[in-house]
Amino acid sequence: MNPVSRSRRRAALRALACGALAWNGLGAESSAWARAAHRRRPTRVALAASNAADDVPSYATRADVMRFADELAERRGLEAAWVRGALGQARFQAVVARLVMPAPAGTAKNWSAYRARFVEPVRIRAGLSFWDANTGWLARAEDVFGVPPEIVVGIVGVETIYGRQTGSFRVLDSLATLAFNFPGGRSDRSAFFRDELEAFFVMCRTENRDPLQVTGSYAGAMGLPQFMPSSFNRWAVDFDGDGRTDLDASAADVIGSVGLFLAEHGWKRGLKPRYPVVPPGDRAEREFLLAPDIVPTFTLAEMTAHGARVRAPDLPEGEKLALVQLENGDAPPSHVAGTSNFYAITRYNQSSYYALAVIELGETIRRAMASSPPASSPG
Repeated sequence: MNPVSRSRRRAALRALACGALAWNGLGAESSAWARAAHRRRPTRVALAASNAADDVPSYATRADVMRFADELAERRGLEAAWVRGALGQARFQAVVARLVMPAPAGTAKNWSAYRARFVEPVRIRAGLSFWDANTGWLARAEDVFGVPPEIVVGIVGVETIYGRQTGSFRVLDSLATLAFNFPGGRSDRSAFFRDELEAFFVMCRTENRDPLQVTGSYAGAMGLPQFMPSSFNRWAVDFDGDGRTDLDASAADVIGSVGLFLAEHGWKRGLKPRYPVVPPGDRAEREFLLAPDIVPTFTLAEMTAHGARVRAPDLPEGEKLALVQLENGDAPPSHVAGTSNFYAITRYNQSSYYALAVIELGETIRRAMASSPPASSPG
């Protein structure tokens, strides 16, 4: 898709999303849930003086940081004094630098253990409540974006347990720490976090938010869907039409934003995200199919020709598949045949384990909804 077409598609999707308020009967449905979510938000900024390293100068005294502030303000048309004043109050957080480090070398991946962290009773119960409270908004998002409710519900559940764990780090501190004091010992991503810091200031000005008060994860992700600032600026939408985009307490905006994100990353209406598969017994054939990793590359006929047995009677003609392997520690690995919709979920978090956890949590909640419908009436 060329840039012009992509821009037009995004504008059309945003127009549909922001017109959701015209669909009557949704506002009251999620209001109780939104109030409860707001009560679950962090009530204090997680800024501990003990986290600030004594030998790291204040960002207000660092010429490189203040130069960045001035250049950012000029590029984005912001007030330089506002940017400098806020960024100068950011504080280095040693815990952030520690948490961003990768897992120790040799740590074995284990899909069974990973799945058990997310497809579990607490998330399932909370997911049932979230789905019940927001049935209308989930249906509206499916109508607009083609993304079924279980996928949206799965993502929000995996990310934050529906608002219970949104993070209590001050986003300004997290982003400044990773932008200007990125730890050694792993690939340097400071440029990425400088871009996110810039996007954060743009977001705060656009949304009229105080950069010193916004909280999120140690990496700077925010709200129920854990959007980074650049994602917020591109894909967050005012789905309930109340004049502000709120990913902390508006379930409608959360649902619409997740739907738009997936639609913009290639989600196809009506396509299943994965199918059961038995991989080839021949090692060379199996490695051939595994080589593209999670990128859908092979037609069903090609997968079959290379020895894979895929149960996909309803796969649309011409759709490509990926043989996805998930390790189980010392036990045999698990496999699925991922479609382009499986790949779209990995654009949210580039992990096949994450994508399958989202799918299986959402499907588990859908089955629970069907077998024991909540007492409240749908929207």
